[in-house]
Amino acid sequence: MSRVRGEGVPVTTVGQPVDVLLSDGSTVQLRPIDPADAPDIVAMHSRFSERTRYLRYFSPYPRIPERDLIRFVTVDHHDREAFVVLAADQIVAVGRYERLGPQAPEAEVAFVVEDAYQGRGIGSVLMEHLADAARRNDIMSFVAEVLPANGTMLRVFADFGYQVQREYADGVVHLSFPIAPTEASLEVQRGREHRTEARSIARLLAPRGIVVYGASATGQGVGAAVLGHLRDGGFTGAVVPVHPSAATVAGLPAYPSAVDAGAPVDLAVVAVPPQAAAAVVADAAAAGVHGLVVISAGFAEAGGEGAAAQRALVRAAHAAGMRVVGPNCLGVANTDPTVRLNATLAPALPPAGRVGIFSQSGAFGVALLAEADRRGLGLSSFVSAGNRADVSGNDLLQYWQDDSGTDVIMLYLETFGNPRKFARLARRIGRAKPVVALASPARPPGVGDAAGPDEVAVAALFAQSGVIRVDTVPELLDVGVLLANQPLPAGGRVGVVGNSSALTGLAATACVGQGLSVADGYPRDVGPSAGAAEFAAALAETAADERVDALVVVFAPPLPGQLAAVDADVTAALPAALALGKPTVATFLVGRLPPGVPAYGGVEEAVRALARAHRYAEWLRRPPGVAPELPGLDRAAAQAALRADTTDPGALLAAYGIDVVASVPVDSADAAVEAAARLGFPVALKAAAPGLRHRLDLGAVRLDLPDEPTLRRAYVDLAAAFGADALVQPMVPPGVACVVEVVEDPAFGPVVGFGLGGVATELLGDRAWRAVPLTDRDAAELVDEPRAAPLLRGHRGAAPVDRAALADLLLRVGQLADEQPRVRSLTLNPVLARPDGISVLHAQVGVGGVVARPDTGPRRL
Repeated sequence: MSRVRGEGVPVTTVGQPVDVLLSDGSTVQLRPIDPADAPDIVAMHSRFSERTRYLRYFSPYPRIPERDLIRFVTVDHHDREAFVVLAADQIVAVGRYERLGPQAPEAEVAFVVEDAYQGRGIGSVLMEHLADAARRNDIMSFVAEVLPANGTMLRVFADFGYQVQREYADGVVHLSFPIAPTEASLEVQRGREHRTEARSIARLLAPRGIVVYGASATGQGVGAAVLGHLRDGGFTGAVVPVHPSAATVAGLPAYPSAVDAGAPVDLAVVAVPPQAAAAVVADAAAAGVHGLVVISAGFAEAGGEGAAAQRALVRAAHAAGMRVVGPNCLGVANTDPTVRLNATLAPALPPAGRVGIFSQSGAFGVALLAEADRRGLGLSSFVSAGNRADVSGNDLLQYWQDDSGTDVIMLYLETFGNPRKFARLARRIGRAKPVVALASPARPPGVGDAAGPDEVAVAALFAQSGVIRVDTVPELLDVGVLLANQPLPAGGRVGVVGNSSALTGLAATACVGQGLSVADGYPRDVGPSAGAAEFAAALAETAADERVDALVVVFAPPLPGQLAAVDADVTAALPAALALGKPTVATFLVGRLPPGVPAYGGVEEAVRALARAHRYAEWLRRPPGVAPELPGLDRAAAQAALRADTTDPGALLAAYGIDVVASVPVDSADAAVEAAARLGFPVALKAAAPGLRHRLDLGAVRLDLPDEPTLRRAYVDLAAAFGADALVQPMVPPGVACVVEVVEDPAFGPVVGFGLGGVATELLGDRAWRAVPLTDRDAAELVDEPRAAPLLRGHRGAAPVDRAALADLLLRVGQLADEQPRVRSLTLNPVLARPDGISVLHAQVGVGGVVARPDTGPRRL
């Protein structure tokens, strides 16, 4: 039988305001309408142009009658819903739906946007949130009436990805369309999300001017430091210090407010105490600032009072249309020669280049920039998010995807704010640009009900999304330097060339340990007496070798006097090898390598970086897979099985085409016999405890009981050892025992695990994991990845099992986990796999209350 654990109390989202991004990257707030909004609705109506009123109401409608006004602002949030959009705490748009009759599956939808805010994507945001609210209230389709002259509104509906039906009658265009999410509508929504988030970051990293708050006239403190770095870094726009009394700060004219400067400013650097932040936000908003970089500490990292101040800061900034980097951050930088922005606490930046770096930690960011500078790793842009109250690594991924100046993305992540979104973005962006991430595999307390992926599995999850995960800061830079300067390897065959048999042997051993193969005829030791010409010839020959996909070059310094000066300069031999376009990594214990050659202090570091680049290239070469249409799904039945008052896990699984073998709980021998009579002999008898019901090795499972006397004797023995509670099941044909799991992972959200059953595999943690949603490729790889997987393919003469049936089961479990956020954990154990199919013997489902799962539903910050 299926079991349910952890039933939670449902929560409602009605009344909760959300902040959203518009197409120009600015922020507004969206919330349900309230009767108290009546005066603001009248005020907004008064600001409409005559054309806007006519297009919305099909008449001049100069004022709103009291009766209409009451109806507009009074809704039941079920059959009638309305959302308002606020900019600077002023209502600028309203959208609503109204059900077409009691229990009707259709509703009429309409919205209107104030003239000054039209063309900025408010209509599409309202549509997303109205459709989401309607679906939650069992409304399946929208209808709308639009005047033919209202081309903008017609495009909003047409461009949404829904199948819109049009009819023209009585001078009006009648539209109708289902509002269930489709691949097309999700693609449209995510495309808008990408553009809005990328534009919001672009406004921060290429400002026309910058205003600095909190820079002291004495030159002391973090504000003065950032101001000095802006000035000395050659920022191409205006730099405006704001100071209450000083006429100049750091040699620059200072002003009591940003407006007084009279210069266009898009970015504000904030280094004032938390209690002064509200005044700064108001001043920056008055000057038209688009974003804040809050260097100041004392916010959420300082405790509850600071957390409240942080929430107030973000709320005020969003209300003014601004985004927030930080607080408690290092700052932002952009090395583009047309910008030259160093709004950070780092006194110097790495040279201009094509690597974008995101660091959650400010202290770590300083060290990372310094080390990148030391290694000559060229920087395109840099963002330190600090407390990450608003701008996150996901925002930067959106920006860097389209940034023509960035080829490689490097991330330092302490935690994940929206793990599902990170995985989704990484899968997409990794196809165009490599993403290298230093991220902890640790699972914070309270995440998931079951033990989740271990460190090896976390690395596999990152690899599934195309992310190159590293474990240390040096490794982050090792891989970054390689990707920024060298092409990706076409394969895993490595040609090792060096002048030391010990070093070339070490390199060959490291290649094998990292999953690379040493090409035939290698390693090649040219000997300690080889000069630059001989070394160059060996490298050129290796680079031209069709059996070689990448080069590892090692060089030990010659003994004093062993080579003439001209022969000792073997670094001159490298450009010839690079010219043939094969990736080359080098460990030279003497001399300075030419630009473009990744240099490493040790052979192991060089090979490890090359191996990571190789695995990423392999991921790129694999087709991404597709999410197939699964027959036999009944989402309405699934929703019915997840009622708020009780949950039927068996019905839930059946709704996704997952059948569980019948299992009858018993607490006496008579009950066991009665159950067996209904199910039919032979039967299996098992201890009821979830940890015992598959433990044949402990005697907690008795199989193939053919009749009543045998069953009674088995029950007496079982009850004496494990208690009176037991389970009776009909016998099914034997097979290879497997386990399927779903847990919540902090980096990827719901993940599906697969492994073979048994004490040994559980002890070794032999599980493969993939993040949902699963593709057909993900499911096939899950089946083949565990170390014990050969048992499924016919080990030692056994018949191979139906692996396609296992893959189908995994796809169904993945879809259930993806579509049902109340399901927090799921375990199918055991699943018996046979040549003719599978049998799921037991299922356990953990369910929680209704919560908004990140990266689902309409767009929001």
